[in-house]
Formats: sequence, structure tokens, C-alpha cells
Amino acid sequence: LRAQISPHFIFNSLTAIASFVRTDPDRARELLLDFADFTRYSFRSHGRYTTLAEELKSIEQYLLLEQARFGARLRVKLRVDPEVLGVKIPFLCIQPLVENAVQHGLEGRPEGGTVIINARDRGAECRISIEDDGVGNDPAVIRRSLSGEPGEHVGLANVDERLRTAFGDDYGLTVETGPAAGTKVTMRIPKYSEAVQLE
Repeated sequence: LRAQISPHFIFNSLTAIASFVRTDPDRARELLLDFADFTRYSFRSHGRYTTLAEELKSIEQYLLLEQARFGARLRVKLRVDPEVLGVKIPFLCIQPLVENAVQHGLEGRPEGGTVIINARDRGAECRISIEDDGVGNDPAVIRRSLSGEPGEHVGLANVDERLRTAFGDDYGLTVETGPAAGTKVTMRIPKYSEAVQLE
């Protein structure tokens, strides 16, 4: 999964940071620190699980870097119930979905769009969704990806498989999409799971 972190994203981030070096050196410095923290988290070598709070911090850094490139074309809404911040999740199970929303959903639209991240307390479960109002996709393509066929949505299939391995087959991804209809990816995470331990 770490190999899926796009070299294109790394190049674009460094180019965006370089564009601020002369015009806004303080912002360039902050973005460089965000880039360092994001890559440190993404390439860490220990632990199959993390907390939702840690994953969201990394996602925030990723989105700050993308906003440096997109400017006002990328809008973000984040709604998180504080009760679920400590929930244990598979490492890098949300970040690839946010990256998909930006790269596959919004990047090709001149007007950009909005990414909405929700993490809600639902009793014994945490419900997490990543939604964009971008170009959408053919549901048949997504179905094939989730069934394990090779394709461009490797990150989606990887996250689905790791959720099912960690929590059981009832906990795979749900994807709602259609051409020009945006995409919404939802996952349910048990708030307490004896099988999941932070290392």
C-alpha cells in the first residue's frame, strides 16, 4: 500500500511548496513540515493499526498540501464526533480513500469540488465516510475492483480486504457512485475489538 503513495503527489507537493519559497516563506516552511510529517507517518515501519485521531492528522496534512496546489478549487469539510477519535483502525485505511476522492474525483474538474469526511459515533460502531462531488465512476468498475480484479482502484480493494481481515466480512467498504454523480465510500468500524491491538 505504501508503494501506492503517488510519486505524482510527491512531485506536485514539492512544486507547490517551491512556489511559495519567495512569495510566502512562512507558508512554504509550514507546508514543508506538513510534508515531512505526512511522509513520516505514511512510511512508518511499526504497527498494523493506528487510532482514528492519528490517521485524521495525517489526512489533514495531505489535504493542506493538496490545497496549496488546488487553491480555492479544493474545499474540505470535516465532521468528527470526539467520542470516536480513539477508535483503532487499520493503518492507512482512510488516507487512500481521501486521495482517491481528490485525484480521481476532483482533479480533472476545472472548477474543483468538495471532499467531505465524516466520522460518527453509532453506539458500538464508528461510521466513517469520504464523499466527493466530483466526476463519479461506473459502479460496475468499482464492483470489479472490490471483487479483486486488477484495475486502477488498487487502494480501494486493499482497504476493503484489510477491513474484512481485521473485523470480519460484515465490515467491508460500501461505495455509492455514478458517472457525474460524485462518490461516497463508507466503512463501519467496531469501537471495541479484542483482535485489534496497537503495537
